[in-house]
Amino acid sequence: MKDKFYKYIQELQDTISNKLAAVDGVATFKEDIWERPEGGGGRTRVIENGAVFEKGGVNISGVHGELPESMQKYFGVKDANFFACGLSLVLHPKNPMVPTVHANWRYFEMYDKEGNIVDQWFGGGQDLTPYYLFNEDASHFHNICKTACDKHNADFYPKYKARCDEYFWNAHRNEARGIGGLFFDYCKATDAMSMQDWYNYVTEVGNSFLECYVPIVEKRKDLPYTKEQRDWQEIRRGRYVEFNLVHDKGTLFGLRTNGRIESILMSLPPHVQWVYDHKPEKGSEEDKLLQVLKTPKEWV
Repeated sequence: MKDKFYKYIQELQDTISNKLAAVDGVATFKEDIWERPEGGGGRTRVIENGAVFEKGGVNISGVHGELPESMQKYFGVKDANFFACGLSLVLHPKNPMVPTVHANWRYFEMYDKEGNIVDQWFGGGQDLTPYYLFNEDASHFHNICKTACDKHNADFYPKYKARCDEYFWNAHRNEARGIGGLFFDYCKATDAMSMQDWYNYVTEVGNSFLECYVPIVEKRKDLPYTKEQRDWQEIRRGRYVEFNLVHDKGTLFGLRTNGRIESILMSLPPHVQWVYDHKPEKGSEEDKLLQVLKTPKEWV
């Protein structure tokens, strides 16, 4: 399973990065092959200063070795080894009318001293973080997510949409990071779902990503915007940074397992603002976004 999924994310990285570079039309992805001293490595691809994407990355990694002590405590195990692989992407567009997007699909195995698999699971999802709210864009993103889910289980979309709203919640701000999507984790074999079934589902979601996001980019990337709207985008990016550094489990896992810092922090945008006690004007487009972020809604 680990070999099959790692091959899948290698191919998906090629598909996504090639399409996004074509959409940008100016910048290309810089590739960086790296190795982790404790075992494994990855292939980082970053795009910067493009016509559409100010910064973004589409990264894959496959790491293995002894589970660090901090993670042994987290999982409640002793003397365990692990293998983890996944694709993680974040795209920060230049135009504030185009939303930031994040996606991640991953697989994890844990072993005993004899090398036997004692636990394994899939996780992942994809979510949208707009700066200006276009209801039809939100509905499009969620409808594609629902279509992918419904091919496997009609309960998956409402379940994983709710988990996404719950997970990407900036508790210290009492607001969502964005308008959600899907989030699933610890997807293990059951009587109803084998690991192959989970593989089929996770790859279905991964394959839906470009259909979720690219039509939105194409529709919004050439819209005019003002300096004030750009300032608002950078203020909201600050909330994105706060979530990633304070709450995100993937970031924390990477830091605790001696992950590659450049790849882990690739998700941070290049231009950000923190303005003291900033509040948009009541009834403004900026305020309309905040109202949705404070009370997540159904888009399908």
